[in-house]
Amino acid sequence: MLHRSTVSWSAMIGACSQSGFHEQGLLLFTRMLDEGIKPNRASILNVTACIRHENVAHDMRRLIIDNKLDMDQCVRNAAMLMFARCGRIDLARSLFDGFIYKDLVCWASMIDSYAHADLPLEALHLFNQMRLQRLLPDSIILLAVIRACSVLASLHQARILHGVIFRCFLEGQLVLDTAVLDLYVKCGCLAYARKVFDKMVERNIISWSTMICGYGMHGHGREALHLFDQMKTLIKPDHVTFVSILSACSHAGLIAEGWECFNSMVRDFGVTPTSEHYACMVDLLGRAGQLNQAWVFIERMPVRPDAGVWGALLGACRIHLNIKLAEVAAKALFDLDAENPGRYVLLSNIYASLGKRKEADRIRNLMRSRGVRKIVGHTIIEIKDKIYTFVAGDRSHPEMDVIYSELDKLMERIRQEGYVPDLSFVLHDVDGETKEKMLYAHSVRQVIVFDMPSSSKEYVHQIGRASRLGRRHIVTSTWMKWCCIKLDLFCALTELKWYACLQSRNVSTEDC
Repeated sequence: MLHRSTVSWSAMIGACSQSGFHEQGLLLFTRMLDEGIKPNRASILNVTACIRHENVAHDMRRLIIDNKLDMDQCVRNAAMLMFARCGRIDLARSLFDGFIYKDLVCWASMIDSYAHADLPLEALHLFNQMRLQRLLPDSIILLAVIRACSVLASLHQARILHGVIFRCFLEGQLVLDTAVLDLYVKCGCLAYARKVFDKMVERNIISWSTMICGYGMHGHGREALHLFDQMKTLIKPDHVTFVSILSACSHAGLIAEGWECFNSMVRDFGVTPTSEHYACMVDLLGRAGQLNQAWVFIERMPVRPDAGVWGALLGACRIHLNIKLAEVAAKALFDLDAENPGRYVLLSNIYASLGKRKEADRIRNLMRSRGVRKIVGHTIIEIKDKIYTFVAGDRSHPEMDVIYSELDKLMERIRQEGYVPDLSFVLHDVDGETKEKMLYAHSVRQVIVFDMPSSSKEYVHQIGRASRLGRRHIVTSTWMKWCCIKLDLFCALTELKWYACLQSRNVSTEDC
């Protein structure tokens, strides 16, 4: 173009923004300014969506003020989203609080920013503030709140939100119904999820895949297969659906059925397997202890194995303590996924479980030298509509002294019933008594003891394992109240199945 106007520059910047070419969009805006062209409202709105760094965001904010656009409602809203994307949620909230009039777009932007920043409680609090002002939410706001609820996995909040959708006459919208379905799945309530699914006026492939995935992630492989068979008569499954059903077969140990689903992809539906499907098959074989078959399967893959495939193999090696294949998988992962702390910790834990302390320390040192740090896991519990968070070894809770005192008594009682802890899961180089104390200070057990005084009524409390795993346990408080003898089964589950599930997903259980 011989002559470029502000409109042509703005159109090009907007195209870059919408296509995900943020650096190019920002570069074009800089060139526009260098050519002496004054930015208008449209160009500002387009370029703010391209900014991902805080220093650039501050420069843009000054430019907005210099061009007297800081009082424009849309520009202020775009600036709020810009700071939120740059990780400055506090500055975004300051801009939000400065709005004289807050429209639905403004509320939706701030709520969605909190949800994306993993601040679900703040998102829900803001949503409640909006409702107190008698503003009716639209589907965009509700989708943002659903995202926040999904992080919390709070069944109580999910039911409240579902009620809001019903009262706002928004039921029947495919996107919202599917989001609610996914929310109930993540809350571990498959009964409600299935009710939503059955009542859906319209279902797309995402709805079917979500319900199948829900059955699979909670160990109901047969139900997932039954639903998959129904789906095939109505709609053609895609690659996402096959990931869901293969994962369901893996969790349920349905090896023959998993192979049949995998083989049917190309044969019956013309879906070419991707690395995700191969990773599911490796996970299926690995969970079943067929590590040699999993290795042969990897060697015969027509595509290069990625981090997901090697991670599935490494997780299986942790469960079955196969050091040879673990070293092969870890070597590949240290190149493909060097920033993932779970890879290092898994291999270190395998070495430690087999008594190879020097090798375990070597991996830990490698992890530290690369500046990789593992994420600390925590457990959440919802009691009487309030959410509490616990971390292993943390004593910040005001009732923690009482909790540990009761936990000591409880552990003594179940030891008298014959419970023997498996100390191989505690991988620190300390004596056996210290290992045992570290093991029973697991955050799930803290939650159980904390829950006991409040469990006089028989209703379900929800315990969620957060940060590194989406799996949830629904535990009745009355059962925990009176059945201390059977708590050893829960403890065994915590140490064996829980840890096996963690390790199969390539994450660490140490210090969790």
